[in-house]
Amino acid sequence: MDKIPEIIAYAKEKLQEDLTGHGFDHASRVATLATQIAKKEAVQLDEEVLIAAAYLHDTIDDKVVPDVAIALTKLQSFLKEINFSAQQQAEIIFIITNMSFSKELEAKANLSIAGQIVQDADRLEALGAMGILRTAYFGGSHQHPLHNPMIKPINFTDKKEYRKGTTVINHFYEKLLLLPDKMNTKTAYTEAVRRQKFMEAFLSEFYQEWEPENAEFF
Repeated sequence: MDKIPEIIAYAKEKLQEDLTGHGFDHASRVATLATQIAKKEAVQLDEEVLIAAAYLHDTIDDKVVPDVAIALTKLQSFLKEINFSAQQQAEIIFIITNMSFSKELEAKANLSIAGQIVQDADRLEALGAMGILRTAYFGGSHQHPLHNPMIKPINFTDKKEYRKGTTVINHFYEKLLLLPDKMNTKTAYTEAVRRQKFMEAFLSEFYQEWEPENAEFF
């Protein structure tokens, strides 16, 4: 675990200025959630790989970096420099290049147990109160409309089209509310359902406030 401080420092350097909801604070929470899930599930895994993948997963993401290929090359060199084994390097890179929701629109990868747990932790961050705020933050940064009843949610099957987005509220139906059923572990599924209920209550309130003439506030 002696490499983790360097991993954290690398992630902080790459993510601290992010304004899309994928900053260092997000990476830190994913690492914490991944550690908690692994402990609860009581599985055997390489903890350094788990934590490294959690902190680094957005440092090569096309939502965050302008050139994925360059970011990936830099990350691979960094992992080698701090003496991760070739096997560890390969597992970390495979996890972070195959764990995203958009990647699964193309094909679902066979992630290791560490990868499945990091994926679960990242997806929990897209749910609940944090998920609501991050969705609004990301949508605003990309100039997506907040809500337009005339624009219906899309069942995306193509990453390029998915990246374009529709509206902030549609994103709940296009991705977020689908996540609980995509969890890999029982621990994450239980927490995902709890957060999903909170989001559904939020949406119910949102629709009342969006059309106050039809609401029963008073």
